[in-house]
Amino acid sequence: MSSQSSAQPPSPARVVLLTGPSGSGKTSLAALTGLPVLNLDDFYKEGTDPTLPQLPHDGGADWDSPLSWDASAAVAAIETLCRTGTAAVPVYDISASARTGESRLDLGGASLFLAEGIFAADVIAACRAAGLLADALCLRGRPTTTFRRRLARDLREGRKSAPYLVRRGLRLLRNERSVVARHCALGAYPCAKPEALARIAAARWASGAFGAAVRS
Repeated sequence: MSSQSSAQPPSPARVVLLTGPSGSGKTSLAALTGLPVLNLDDFYKEGTDPTLPQLPHDGGADWDSPLSWDASAAVAAIETLCRTGTAAVPVYDISASARTGESRLDLGGASLFLAEGIFAADVIAACRAAGLLADALCLRGRPTTTFRRRLARDLREGRKSAPYLVRRGLRLLRNERSVVARHCALGAYPCAKPEALARIAAARWASGAFGAAVRS
């Protein structure tokens, strides 16, 4: 049997993975593209999960560690979306550290979609190996700007207690450059918003992705 005949058929859709530090603008950028979006933060583990990594000195769960996230479930959802165009995905409440339900994401016939979240870089290798990856981008900017944007959002949404959010924000501010470096080492291309939009547009036109997402 030839390698061509034994190869898997091409997927009907491919994914652009969008990562970057918390507060870097991933969600707002994804909304601007008009493409279907898979929210990878919905694959966080629940607060009662005994495998959650912990911060030192009884600081609580380390929600910025990739070990706080279910990478295998995220990859399975991406693969299902790429192969079938629809998938059941969890709905997660960050303030409660718990899954609150399930929804169905439908690509609406689009041949390209975004999967965005702070751990998106951790599934680049798996998506590339499966032939599903269109591009992988890491949004970067000024750490002080990211700090302000992240803290304002988290306080507004009541994601955690204010003291926790301030401590977390300062820790992420100090570590932001190393976070970006790690994402790039995993295969993400570092860029600011204009270049990210340009690369997503190029991938979109190359794939003919004109469908709209439906999430119910």
